[in-house]
Amino acid sequence: MFGKQWKSLCLLAGSLTGALGLGLEEHPDVKAITLRTHSLETPYLDSDMQSRWWDFGGDCIIRTDKYIRLASDKPSRDGWIFSRVPLTATNWEIMVEFKISGQGNLYGDGFAMWLTKQRASPGNVFGAADNFEGLGVFFDTYKNNRPGTVFPYIMAMNGDGKTPYDKDNDGKANELAGCSARGIRNAGIPTKARFTYFADKSLKLDLQYKQEDEWTECFEIENFKVPPVAYLGFSAETGELSDNHDIISVRTQNLYMKGGASSSSNTGKKTGSSAVRPKESSGSWGWFLFKFVLFGLALTGAYVGFTVYRARQRDRF
Repeated sequence: MFGKQWKSLCLLAGSLTGALGLGLEEHPDVKAITLRTHSLETPYLDSDMQSRWWDFGGDCIIRTDKYIRLASDKPSRDGWIFSRVPLTATNWEIMVEFKISGQGNLYGDGFAMWLTKQRASPGNVFGAADNFEGLGVFFDTYKNNRPGTVFPYIMAMNGDGKTPYDKDNDGKANELAGCSARGIRNAGIPTKARFTYFADKSLKLDLQYKQEDEWTECFEIENFKVPPVAYLGFSAETGELSDNHDIISVRTQNLYMKGGASSSSNTGKKTGSSAVRPKESSGSWGWFLFKFVLFGLALTGAYVGFTVYRARQRDRF
């Protein structure tokens, strides 16, 4: 039992170091473990040219040494990739490296990240189905009708399964939170998005696109709830105007908080049971030690008796 506990502690300590490197310095009591089921890295596919954990479709192109291209720099393209299993972690961090690039000065339309009850459903909202239930975050590069807003623009929408996306006005009627991100297209450094979620507390999005290792907060939403069972996905679309929309890597981590409510209750239970076990353990150890001493005394007595017996035998002769 102690060996298993020690192994778990070592694993969590190593994971915490990785978590701090991913921007969780403000949460010193957070431990993070990577979820392979919701992460992506080269070569993306296995030897059978399939993915164990992800499905993809539409015009999606996978170049195993470089990127997953959701939509190419050609008109009327759309593609998607979705996890095969839902993300059920209570708290999580999703780090996405992506690239939006193209040749022209006019470009569109954008890509989206999804955490929804629906999965792999093509449609007209950045390549995925409308009237979704869950979280959609849109990296919108083409301005339709939002006066006073600088594009590219990133916004979050919490879909209820009934409300359509306000496409004509770039989601203005649906916006939960958002920010302008001029310079995110054709950036000279790796562009990244970091989503950090603590259940029923907050959802935060930080961006890297100005300088490497420099993070800019896009938004933070308080009292936000993601569906307890939701699929992680990415999709993109182009219209008459186009761009390349690439996913380079995805790293999803399960976050654990020390000292939380559930943690405290579990600790209490463990303390109650462990209050008995040390007594049993110490009692067993004391009994073993007592028997060991008795055995040693018996051996010593036998040796002394044998020595006396031999001495008397020599004296008789």
